[in-house]
Amino acid sequence: MKNFFDKRYPVTNALLAVTALVFLLIQVFRFGQTTTAYTIFEFGGMYGQVVRYDPTQLWRLISPIFVHIGWEHFLFNSFTLYALGYQLEPLFGSRRFFLLYLLSGIMGNVFVYFFTPGVVGAGASTSLFGLFAAMGFLRYYSRSAYLQLLGQRYTALLLINLALGLFNPAISMAGHIGGAIGGCLAVVCLPPRLEKQTFTAQQTGWALVGYLLLFFGLLFVGFLF
Repeated sequence: MKNFFDKRYPVTNALLAVTALVFLLIQVFRFGQTTTAYTIFEFGGMYGQVVRYDPTQLWRLISPIFVHIGWEHFLFNSFTLYALGYQLEPLFGSRRFFLLYLLSGIMGNVFVYFFTPGVVGAGASTSLFGLFAAMGFLRYYSRSAYLQLLGQRYTALLLINLALGLFNPAISMAGHIGGAIGGCLAVVCLPPRLEKQTFTAQQTGWALVGYLLLFFGLLFVGFLF
C-alpha cells in the first residue's frame, strides 16, 4: 500500500480524487436515486438533446468524464485509471498525459452528443479508451521495443473491451469509439516525452486539423439538426 497515491503521479492521483469526490457527492445527496438518469444528468452527465438546444451546456463535454453510474461502473473505471495512469503518466509526462486523457474524453463525449443525443451518458471510459487506442497507435510508429510491446497489449485490451460492448446495451459504443479516435489523433500531437520526434511536423499538423474538424464538425451539424 505504500505506493498507493504515489506523489510521482500527480495527475493520475488528482483525476482519481475528483472522480471519487463526485461519486461520493452523488451517494450523499441522491441516496436511493444515485443511478437515475436525472441524477446523472444533474451531476454533469452528457445529454445531447439539451446541449443541442442550449450551447451554454457545452461544459458537459468534459464533466461526464468524472461522473459514474453505480458502484461497479465507478470501481472498474477507477481501478483502470489507477493502473493505466501509473504506467503511462511517467511515459508522457504529467502535462501531456492530462491533455491526452482530457482530449480523448472530450471527443468521446462529442460522439455521444452527436450519435446518441437522447441518452444520458457518463463515465471515464471515453478517456480510458483514448489511452488504449493511443498506445495501440504508437505501436506502429515507436522505435522503442518497450512501447511496441505495451502497444500490443493495449490494442488487445481495446479490442476485447469493444467486443464486450457489443453485447451490453448499457455501454456507450459511441463514447468508446469516439474516445479511441480522439486518443489516436491526440497522441500524434502529444507523443511520449522520450520520443518527441516520433511524428513529423506535417503529421502533427494533420492530426490537429483532423481533431478540430471532427470536433467542430459534429458540434455544428448537431446544432443544425
